[in-house]
Amino acid sequence: MPKLDRVARAYLLLDVLQGFALTLRYMFKPKVTIDYPYERSPQSPRFRGEHALRRYPNGEERCIACKLCEAICPAQAITIEAEPRADGSRRTTRYDIDMTKCIYCGLCQESCPVDAIVEGPSLEFATETREELMYDKQKLLDNGDRWESLIAANLGADARYK
Repeated sequence: MPKLDRVARAYLLLDVLQGFALTLRYMFKPKVTIDYPYERSPQSPRFRGEHALRRYPNGEERCIACKLCEAICPAQAITIEAEPRADGSRRTTRYDIDMTKCIYCGLCQESCPVDAIVEGPSLEFATETREELMYDKQKLLDNGDRWESLIAANLGADARYK
């Protein structure tokens, strides 16, 4: 009986008809795709995108040069140099991230005691050369200034889960 059933299915093209039925069923349903450059899908507050260095509301940079992010980075993509300032505090003189090495694990953000380094909301940072993916302190601070309100909102939304 199973052999006869297999032959009948082959001659009657039942598998092809089932495929057509499936196609017709989905043809008249609303589309689930988005028109990407013009429409955006919602992002989680925990999204890990392009890195940014944040500042305090008075304009002073948050990074205290503790180098925890450099130590915890599994890809060794972060390089920090620091020196003491006149008031006795330490601040970074150099803060570089090699984005070609970065694996976007978020450990740098989790290890930072003052929320200085964060992974921002930007997912569009394609470049034409590798040199453009070597982020220095000024580029990171510019990213932080550009997205500060969104970063603060995302950190606030995620705070109760930490």
